[in-house]
Amino acid sequence: MVKEKKRVALISVLAAIFLTGFKLAIGVLTGSLGILSEALHSGLDLIAAVITFFSVRISDKPADKEHNYGHGKIENFSAFIETILLVITCVWIIYEAVGRLVSGKTHIEITVWSYVVVISSIIIDITRSRALSRVAKKYNSQALEADALHFSTDIWSSAVVLLGLICSNFGLFFADSVAALFVALIVLFVSYKLGKRATEVLLDKAPQESIDKVMRILKTYDEVMQFHGLKIRTAGADTFIKFNIHLSPTSNITDAHALCDRIEKDLNAAIPRSEIYIHAEPQDSLHLQSEGDMSDKIIT
Repeated sequence: MVKEKKRVALISVLAAIFLTGFKLAIGVLTGSLGILSEALHSGLDLIAAVITFFSVRISDKPADKEHNYGHGKIENFSAFIETILLVITCVWIIYEAVGRLVSGKTHIEITVWSYVVVISSIIIDITRSRALSRVAKKYNSQALEADALHFSTDIWSSAVVLLGLICSNFGLFFADSVAALFVALIVLFVSYKLGKRATEVLLDKAPQESIDKVMRILKTYDEVMQFHGLKIRTAGADTFIKFNIHLSPTSNITDAHALCDRIEKDLNAAIPRSEIYIHAEPQDSLHLQSEGDMSDKIIT
């Protein structure tokens, strides 16, 4: 698992190095803001890819005395850093594009290499985003998912730049700066999605999808008379689940333990890489009185 994640992350770093250098060289030669904005975008993608590479190396380390819940949140922190880098990209692109449009200095030199670099970028981005997305889904890696989103964003932004180049070839040079603005808007949209999800995980927001799965599975067990205190948090690819269940007062400890094992097995199948803590309680007047009306305490 770790080897595959490291391999796909390393290939992304190499792809980002190639794209950044290629775009930067052609952008400087042609003066195309669209290509230069793409070069900066790819440059920050390179930094993000490097961060991702090191984060996936660390995230799968087992829990230790200092990190009781493992090292998974390094992936979420990595995604948050990538968001900041993307926002920095947008600020620079918007500043340069607006400046050129206002001053009227939009002329650029279009060469065959302008098209080669953009088309090559699209092909490489499609290949890398698919590979990253596949491994990210396989191992539930937010860092790799963020990297995949970076490359998929590059596909659309490169397509916009390509359109700007085509328009510039017909004398509509302002189209290059307009294309750069569209790139910035696309990047801002992706930044919002990445940042929102990374922040939610870092702040331990309970994932609604996991809550629904847990509740649905618990309701299939007739032995579980009531349940409450459901708490879920994620860290990288790992999910930590904790809840209380009420069983018949006549249940013995062996039956209760066997039931908890079955519930845990079902939850592990529904939520990969989940660590589950179940506290079993008797459904008697003492517990009901101390906890109040349980129907009001079931997490929804």
